[in-house]
Amino acid sequence: MQEKKQSDLAVLLGYTGSYKALTFLGLGLSAIAMVLGMLPYICIWLVARDLIAVAPNWTQATGIARYGWMAFAFAVAGIVVYFAALMCTHLAAFRTASNIRKQGMAHLMKAPLGYFDNNASGLLRNRLDGAASETETLLAHNLADIVGTVAMVLVMVVLMFVFDWRMGAACLLAAVASVLAMFAMMGGKNAKLMAEYQAAQDTMSKAGTEYVRGIPVVKVFQQTVYSFRAFRQAIEDYSAKAEHYQADVCKVPQALNLTFTEGAFIFLVPVALLIAPAAIGNGSFAQFVTNFVFYAVFSAIVSTALAKIMFAASGMMLASTALGRIEQDMRAPTMEITKSPIAPKGNSVVFRDVCFTYEGADVPALDHVSFSVEPGQTVALVGPSGGGKTTAASLIPRFWDVTSGCVEVGGVDVRQTDPHALMEQVAFVFQNTHLFKTSILENVRAARPGATREQVLAALSAAQCDDILEKLPNGVDTLIGTDGTYLSGGEQQRVALARAILKDAPIVVLDEATAFADPENEALIQQALRKLTEGRTVIMIAHRLSTVLGADKIVVLDEGRKVEEGTHDELLRHGDLYARMWEDYNRAVKWKISADGEATQTDREVK
Repeated sequence: MQEKKQSDLAVLLGYTGSYKALTFLGLGLSAIAMVLGMLPYICIWLVARDLIAVAPNWTQATGIARYGWMAFAFAVAGIVVYFAALMCTHLAAFRTASNIRKQGMAHLMKAPLGYFDNNASGLLRNRLDGAASETETLLAHNLADIVGTVAMVLVMVVLMFVFDWRMGAACLLAAVASVLAMFAMMGGKNAKLMAEYQAAQDTMSKAGTEYVRGIPVVKVFQQTVYSFRAFRQAIEDYSAKAEHYQADVCKVPQALNLTFTEGAFIFLVPVALLIAPAAIGNGSFAQFVTNFVFYAVFSAIVSTALAKIMFAASGMMLASTALGRIEQDMRAPTMEITKSPIAPKGNSVVFRDVCFTYEGADVPALDHVSFSVEPGQTVALVGPSGGGKTTAASLIPRFWDVTSGCVEVGGVDVRQTDPHALMEQVAFVFQNTHLFKTSILENVRAARPGATREQVLAALSAAQCDDILEKLPNGVDTLIGTDGTYLSGGEQQRVALARAILKDAPIVVLDEATAFADPENEALIQQALRKLTEGRTVIMIAHRLSTVLGADKIVVLDEGRKVEEGTHDELLRHGDLYARMWEDYNRAVKWKISADGEATQTDREVK
């Protein structure tokens, strides 16, 4: 357990960078501040000693004023030094949290894009941003309190045994009982409960993000939060773990801990009563009273020290689990970038015996798939759902890297090219588009940051977005997602197409760009697609078979394998899977709903 704590602390200090020295300075100042904070108690004892020595002639105690001013000076000095210590640790903590976020983001920027499909944005944000914030408390307060408390305890233990070891042992008995109670809450197997608690919190955060995004669906079907099973289960799991830790693990130990820390004085009284008769008998009663005053004063420090230890230990546990969550992002897979990149020569795309298996999956998503796309060709990937179409397309820009085989662009394995050069070669249009909360101008310009305003407007016009700009209050400068300005799914798709047109990449990957568009938007999108794909190498994922009739080649994927390849007419003549899919598609498009609500078939066939 101790090794893990040191390891966590070493990892955390590794993020401090140039502020590590400031951290250690703050810890040293905290130790000095705690010692200074104890000195006023010594002064109080000196006052009590002098008063008892001259009782009842109090006026003879001439050093009382001096001790009072010394106590005041030590108290002020302790506050000033502690303030300086916290300034150092806070500056280091804020910089450390910033470094964690920066390093985390820098690492995630190297992760393959497919990683973000399997890790929700809410979960990633909670790990990096939320967990980094939790480390601030440890560095800014807990570590300083731990070091200061250790220094205070060491001095206190020495002082406890200076005058009367029996009363000193009685005062320390409360500390021992409190430490045992804290270990019962936080040590041993219970240390794992905090990690489970944080994991449940992460799961709830992820499920909550998904639920918020799914609110329109929930409302349409007149459901409640409890119908969203994943969110409900995540809440219940989190609640169960929190309740178990609080009620079953912490209730009794925490009650004992508070009893001992707040009632440390109660251990002193019985011991004092036992040794008082002997002190009276040997004539040292005045010394006994002086010692008793000393230990009575210092028993108050015991509860303060133990309380700081408890909160600091809790902070260590939270920081440990936070670091564990941060490390999950830091362990995200990264793309291997070749040190000697080769520039693609041309716009061809070739799959050579490609195999790919998702992490944790038992069955490969692609199994020995080979096909080629010549420059300027349009090749459609079709097949049943789950056949591997989207996976194949995602391997071209290295959303994932192949398990075996290779994907070549311009005759070069994509793993041997510079990722930036590869991304310049490829433009994407997906089913689910994402627009940033900024102006339409900047949304489109994201494809080519150096583009002029005129070039952006030309791309929007080519993407059939003129009608969108006309109805918006500020035209191309209208902010999306603010002040009630939102676009429909089809309109967002056209803006995304403008982004792809502006990029002007020689290879275009289309993932059924018209899947969720209404008929009017679909017609406009088709016009934009013709502009986008003109003279380019196109790989299109098709669910509507009517969109692949003009493709130069159709590759049929089923259960991760290539089962057919050819033109539309050739595949129909083969009479295999594609022909059956075509027959099913035509049967589906012939259905219509009559005026009386009955389903009937028409004689229309897709040509």
